[in-house]
Amino acid sequence: MSGHSKWSQIKRSKGAKDAKRGLVFSKLSRKITIAAKGGNSDPALNFQLRTEIEAARAEGMPNDNIDRAIKKASSAEAVAIKEVIYEGYGPFGTAFLVEVVTDSTNRAVQNIKHSFTKHGGSLGAMGSVAWQFEVKGQILIARIKNQESGIRNKIPELSELELIAIDAGADDVRESAEGLEVYTKPENLQSIKQALVAAGANITQAQIIKESSQGVDLTEEQKPKVEALFAELEDNEDVVAVHTSANL
Repeated sequence: MSGHSKWSQIKRSKGAKDAKRGLVFSKLSRKITIAAKGGNSDPALNFQLRTEIEAARAEGMPNDNIDRAIKKASSAEAVAIKEVIYEGYGPFGTAFLVEVVTDSTNRAVQNIKHSFTKHGGSLGAMGSVAWQFEVKGQILIARIKNQESGIRNKIPELSELELIAIDAGADDVRESAEGLEVYTKPENLQSIKQALVAAGANITQAQIIKESSQGVDLTEEQKPKVEALFAELEDNEDVVAVHTSANL
């Protein structure tokens, strides 16, 4: 996928999150509950849980909410919560993976199917598009402009940060107009992030993603139709993450 698509997607989703904070916290809570339900409730011993907690804190989620989400994993209520991935086709040959955490798979699949149909796509069978998506850790580092304030602050160059990321175990580093995209094995995400933070990197996002190997380039006329499907899926209360092959 092209570099700029990652950053433009963040800008869109960030605006939506600011406007719908309650919905975002609800989704984050369910991801934490699922992570704790699937493994140890101690973040130090559960990589996935630690990653979800860091993502929640990055969004400003209070510690009390995080603690409640972890405790919920051992409650009777958590038994009904399921994690499901739906696959589908969007307009213009684009592929979608939709991650869902829900207490009603019937409701979730019907709503997701409706969204695909409404926007000229279709829900696919299991395995229809998942083969092209690879799970990776992704760290986005924004460029920082040098500023004079009496004393010049030491701001690391992107080339320095690229070497630090590689030395820390990154699999791939890509430079774009906005900054650096660092790709890692999921289990190395936190250690590489810590090395970059210690070096002064301006990290705007660090998360586990699913990246398509079959990126689809779209015209400016086509993009709004794919973006509309993406946005509607993201706004679904049962959906916790959306991944697409579209180069938006």
